[in-house]
Amino acid sequence: DWVLKNINLKIEPNTTVAFVGATGAGKSSLVNLIGRFYEYQQGDVFLGETKLTDIELNYLRKNIAIVLQDVFLFSDTLLNNITLGDTSISREQVIEAAKEVGAHRFIMELPGNYDFQVGERGGVLSTGQRQLISFIRAYVYDPHILILDEATSSVDNESEELIQQATSKLTKGRTSIVIAHRLSTIQNADKIVVLDHGEIMEQGTHSELLRKGGYYKTLHDMQFSED
Repeated sequence: DWVLKNINLKIEPNTTVAFVGATGAGKSSLVNLIGRFYEYQQGDVFLGETKLTDIELNYLRKNIAIVLQDVFLFSDTLLNNITLGDTSISREQVIEAAKEVGAHRFIMELPGNYDFQVGERGGVLSTGQRQLISFIRAYVYDPHILILDEATSSVDNESEELIQQATSKLTKGRTSIVIAHRLSTIQNADKIVVLDHGEIMEQGTHSELLRKGGYYKTLHDMQFSED
């Protein structure tokens, strides 16, 4: 029983590609293959001209940043949570990155600012604030490939706006893959890939897919009628 079937997909460098589909469609499985969290049994995945399996794992993962829906924060300072203990990343770089993604203001309001002690799993921070910290993390590591497991579903409107701005800042000029739950957040993607039961149903831009009147349009209409 193959999880992903007949996948034939090309992602151009420095573009944003969004994966959409119902729960269990195969979005996360596809993304997890890129970071080699799963090995594949059939077919091939290439980065440029190089087979994914020929790239040294440590090097591969150093060049990919993944922003997950569930952000893990350690019981440590905010600064250390962003640099993850990498001493080559300076405090100035962290502050610059925080300003770029729009998180500097809320950090400066915390007692101790960047030295604020984050409790276990960051429970004192809101979902939106934790999400913004994970964006700063990705920004300071300056990855070639950015993977966003879209996480605006459980944040308030103000945080969602900030996260939207942070997303556009972070995806600019790099190859970005977005797993989208809310279709309103990916309308400007260069390509949208619609998955269902591990297969690509259709792909194209937002307006192309709406014109097709297929699977994406059905998803879109269902979501907007709920909203």
